Amino acid sequence: MELRVKNVWFDDQHIFVLFNDGSEIKAPIKLFPRLKNATKYQRSLYELWNDGKWIHWEEIDEDLSAEGFLQYQQVPISTN
Repeated sequence: MELRVKNVWFDDQHIFVLFNDGSEIKAPIKLFPRLKNATKYQRSLYELWNDGKWIHWEEIDEDLSAEGFLQYQQVPISTN
């Protein structure tokens, strides 16, 4: 199964990603300066491109790939 993003959310320190295999991971938001400096509203305006292979934030000109996000992985949250 190819890894795809299903959902993205944030707290004050981290970005969280839910993948199509049920796993959730987080990474420190400080690793992504554009996201760190964005407002909560701007962070919420993401789109999933190419059936979840990419996360795109138009307003802040940021793109993260599902596979690339794994390099920043800090803590696995859960797996099914």
